[in-house]
Amino acid sequence: MTKTIAWGLAGIFVAAGSAAATTAGGKTVTYPSGTAMTSGYLAIPQGAGRKPALVVIQEYWGVNDFIKGKADEFARKGYVALAVDLYRGKVATDPDTAHQLMRGLPEDRAILDLKAAFDYLRSRDDVDAARIGSIGWCMGGGYSLQLSLAQPKLAGAVIYYGRLVTDDATIKGLSVPLLGNFGGQDKGISPDSVREFETKAKTAGKSVDFKIYPEAGHAFASSKDPAVFRADDAKDADARADAFLEKVLKKKSP
Repeated sequence: MTKTIAWGLAGIFVAAGSAAATTAGGKTVTYPSGTAMTSGYLAIPQGAGRKPALVVIQEYWGVNDFIKGKADEFARKGYVALAVDLYRGKVATDPDTAHQLMRGLPEDRAILDLKAAFDYLRSRDDVDAARIGSIGWCMGGGYSLQLSLAQPKLAGAVIYYGRLVTDDATIKGLSVPLLGNFGGQDKGISPDSVREFETKAKTAGKSVDFKIYPEAGHAFASSKDPAVFRADDAKDADARADAFLEKVLKKKSP
């Protein structure tokens, strides 16, 4: 795996898997990742019983208000949502800092933290272990794909303009259903690379549903920049993601 796949607390830590300071609609939780401890922002839906769950994966900014808001939004829709803090407490507010944090993120540690998040969700009494998926934007979109390759028990993965793999053997090894939303004007994730991946995956019998929005660029569904954000395309992409997650995560496990 190369660095290119990643393009695209204040809190009081207590025992593993326990809650720390609350923020917005969710709270910070800590859990083991290998021999270390890591954390994430956890949003929990109301109601009793085991629920589907989502590993929510940050953009290169970190676990900022957008990512926390997405976790809260998914909780309102009935998912136990965990936004993994890949930067371990750091959040960028300018592109230079974001690039530095992204470049400094060890890929093996990121994958380990994402797998640990999956394991943490699976261990919870309020989560159906057979119905855990992932979703990510930009850098997080690429890592959503990487988690689907590293953890075949994932029930489904959503990719928003994340970098894709090109190796035929890797694609053939994919066992997790994918849904992807991409921009036709994206200078980093080219439409050709999206079509190539989808063609290879479908030829290999994989479940892949990708859509390219012709006039959209990178981050069209998550950017705060009005020159980048495309409301209609974002609405459609989010509706596609919601329908996909409803299909792969809200069906009852055997």
